[in-house]
Amino acid sequence: MNPSANKIQNPETNIPKTPQMNERDFLNDQLATEKYMTASYNVALNEASNQTFYQELSTIFKETQDCQRNLYQLMFQNGWYAVEQAEQKKVDQAYQQFTGYKSQLPYSVQ
Repeated sequence: MNPSANKIQNPETNIPKTPQMNERDFLNDQLATEKYMTASYNVALNEASNQTFYQELSTIFKETQDCQRNLYQLMFQNGWYAVEQAEQKKVDQAYQQFTGYKSQLPYSVQ
C-alpha cells in the first residue's frame, strides 16, 4: 500500500526557501514547545498534592493545550502538518481491544 495514499493534508502554503527561519519553521518550533509543555504539565498535575496548586496547574494546562491545538490547526490549514488516515481494520481492532478492557472495569462506563 502506498503510504502517501493514506496521508491527509491540505495544499501547502508556499513560503520562501531561505536559510533564515520562516513562518512554518517558527510555528513548527512553537508547536513542538507547546507539546512538550502540555506533557510536562500533565506530569505535574498527576503529582500535585495541594488542591489549590492543582487547580492553578489545571488552568495553565488547559490554556497551553488550547494554544497547542490552535497551532496544530493553523499548520494543518496551511498544509504544513499532515496526518495519516488509519486503516479501518486497525480502528476496528483497537475498538475491540478497548471494548474488552471496558468490561474489566470495576464500574459502569457508558
